Amino acid sequence: MHDTDLPVSGEVDVAIVGAGAAGLSAARRLLDVRPGLRVLVLEAAARPGGRALTIQNAEIGAPLDLGCGWLHGAEDNAWLGVAERLGFNIDRTPAPWDVQYRNLGFSPEEQKDYQRAAAAFYKRMAEAQREPVDRSLASLLLPGDPWNGFLNAVSTYVSGAELDEASIHDTAHYKVHGSDWRVVEGHGRTVTQFGAGLPVALNAPVSKIDHGWAGQVWLETARGTVRARTAIVTVPTNVLAVEGVRFDPPLPDKVAAAQGLPLGLANKVFLRLDTPEELPRDAHLIGNPRTNQTGAYHLRPFGRPVIEGYFGGTLARALENEGDAAAEAFALDELVALLGESFRKRARLLVCTAWGHVPTIGGSYAFARPGSAGQRAALAAPINDSLFFAGEATSPNAFTTARGAHASGLTAAEQALAVLRP
Repeated sequence: MHDTDLPVSGEVDVAIVGAGAAGLSAARRLLDVRPGLRVLVLEAAARPGGRALTIQNAEIGAPLDLGCGWLHGAEDNAWLGVAERLGFNIDRTPAPWDVQYRNLGFSPEEQKDYQRAAAAFYKRMAEAQREPVDRSLASLLLPGDPWNGFLNAVSTYVSGAELDEASIHDTAHYKVHGSDWRVVEGHGRTVTQFGAGLPVALNAPVSKIDHGWAGQVWLETARGTVRARTAIVTVPTNVLAVEGVRFDPPLPDKVAAAQGLPLGLANKVFLRLDTPEELPRDAHLIGNPRTNQTGAYHLRPFGRPVIEGYFGGTLARALENEGDAAAEAFALDELVALLGESFRKRARLLVCTAWGHVPTIGGSYAFARPGSAGQRAALAAPINDSLFFAGEATSPNAFTTARGAHASGLTAAEQALAVLRP
């Protein structure tokens, strides 16, 4: 029951802070294993799902994933089975990211040259991953290489941050491989429907977690105080880093870990096509491969009359700060440069995201700063069998993904179950 009227007071066995993919997964596992447990999920926002959000757009009569949209490493991604059990449809069309529609603005020779530069970059990265001292991915760029800008742009799509902000050592731990598929009805809907029926209290932000009591954790929320035997914290790192949730006694190591794992920023802009038939289904364009300030554009995903634009890093932040009109104008300018000036009259804004301005989240997914690769384990470490931590940032090998969030929620649930013996 996702209920703003659900009581937020009294005693429970497990309190879970956050109803995103990790929190819902933890709650589901706890209640599957021990149906009699008293579990309460405390969600600060007015909806569950966190960074998983599907909306039904009336204008095109189809769902749009404003947050996570791809089943990365789909063949062994737990969300694949969840979606299928819910009766949702899986689109196995290969991701179009490596193909530039009609080679517009990006000739075959340039694409081959970029691919050579990228392969050499990733070879240097693999070698640097074995070095004892961590450094930034930007240190691997060759001075004057004409593809440095695009390598940076790709980094913003992957981690939400430019190469100078991201750790080399962290990349060595990412182990998601396989196909990238999509849920036709929406990945965000998959996450929230998976959580249907769970005891989720909405509009219940937790301001303080008092874990100084023997065998009890007190959680102060805007709607009351909850006493729990254990608690699972799935709050995004940007909230933890500024102590949006305070711990008593303080947990400076957790705050430091969160500060080393900030949320990068990736935003989407959806444009409505008036004459969709002029573009192919599931094609792709990079706006300008000669700069880091460029968008990636998925043309007609699922065959729908839309273009799904994707911005990351400093570009995403600048456009978010300027507002939806700026994001629309930027996307249209890049697409018009490739498709012709007349295209400007045949596309218009449907919706933009602004994840950095969502106060309960503050970004998209957690990258590790240079020297902070080990902070994922530090953030995940339990505190005295009373506090457990989950979320994509804590995933050892699938961070930045909803599958990593799901797995971390299961891990935290198992840790709590080990403490809560019957």
